[in-house]
Amino acid sequence: MAYFAKLGVNGKVIQVVPFKDSRMLNAENIEDEEVGRQELENETGWPLWKQCSFNTHEGVHENASDGKTPLRANFPAIGDVYDEVNNIFYTPRDVGDESWTLNTTTGKFDPPTAMPPYSASTYTDENGDTVKYSYSWNESTGKWEGFNNDRTTKLAIWNGTGWDSV
Repeated sequence: MAYFAKLGVNGKVIQVVPFKDSRMLNAENIEDEEVGRQELENETGWPLWKQCSFNTHEGVHENASDGKTPLRANFPAIGDVYDEVNNIFYTPRDVGDESWTLNTTTGKFDPPTAMPPYSASTYTDENGDTVKYSYSWNESTGKWEGFNNDRTTKLAIWNGTGWDSV
């Protein structure tokens, strides 16, 4: 089964539809995206369609070990964007993450400073228990901040190699 994303203004995904592989065959009996796109345009009257893969996430095809290749970085959802220059689908960046940059391989936005590794994100709480920080990016400081589990208290700031208490 193939899938196609219907594109609106500025490449915004407005619909994703399944499409039978057999409807995409060209004169040589080979699947051809343009054949599928033309079928959809004739059927719907809408000209802007891009094929996408349900099995592609963050630039990897889930069956890569079987020789399958990723298609356009991600399987899109409504509201995602098709980037014509990089030929990828991506989810728009969150408000407050303006410094993050689009990774054109994964189709995800990367922070300016790498996220703290999960294995290094523990602290000892007031009971002497080892627990994991709940952490988030602070755009105004350009730093990762670690919080207690209920996120009511900021406990530390990531310095790139470890946590500094606040």
